[in-house]
Amino acid sequence: MMHGTKPDELPALRVENLSHSYGSRQALEAVSFAIAPATFTVLLGLNGAGKSTLFALVTRLYATQQGRIEIFGCEVGRMPGEALRRLGVVFQSRTLDLDLSVMQNMLYHAALHGIGSREARRRAGAALERIGLADRARDKARDLSGGQMRRVEIARALLHRPRLLVLDEPTVGLDIRAREDILAEVRRLVAEEGVCALWATHLVDEIVPTDDVVVLHRGRVLAHGPVPRVVEDSATADIRAAFVKLAQIPTRSTSESP
Repeated sequence: MMHGTKPDELPALRVENLSHSYGSRQALEAVSFAIAPATFTVLLGLNGAGKSTLFALVTRLYATQQGRIEIFGCEVGRMPGEALRRLGVVFQSRTLDLDLSVMQNMLYHAALHGIGSREARRRAGAALERIGLADRARDKARDLSGGQMRRVEIARALLHRPRLLVLDEPTVGLDIRAREDILAEVRRLVAEEGVCALWATHLVDEIVPTDDVVVLHRGRVLAHGPVPRVVEDSATADIRAAFVKLAQIPTRSTSESP
């Protein structure tokens, strides 16, 4: 943590000169950006841009090869415990235990974070109430729809009250209504509870003008800032056109990915 800096003034996430390779393949190259607390930031990139690698480094699934990652001033490499306590994660692949009940999934996560049994039940019950799934607490996770599973994963990720929530392509495989519900829930968390969200996606239509956006392409950050500024700087009409221009995507593919 920087001396003389109040915790609330620190970026929720700071990435500095981050590079990572798998053998000879460079997945990230000198990636740097910082996001402010209590904001909704979209990490926008096509499949293969490096989004999942970045998340794996932020969440400590991979050790940092080069560069630095800080979560509210705590460096992930040097202070992993302190850093990860401030972090909630929703991975792209489903991570609920399908043979456990919804409540059991919540309580297991709480135990991993050292939350006592009584407090864990209280938090889990309140979280399920908030997402409208209190009546499914005893149901097996496998009996939920894809959208309901995602809502449980988000609620579970927030049980230890992190200040930063990172979500890796959280709407993959969901229908339009479920996508909209998940987006609305995370935006509500940012607006009403002051959680900072980093939302990774390849779908431009998940972005609204009030968001911040980090454009990642082939392992490099091409742009970062409020959506209107990124659009203006790219001399285009909207974020879709800005993304296509920045990433130099052939026009014929724009309907397929972004």
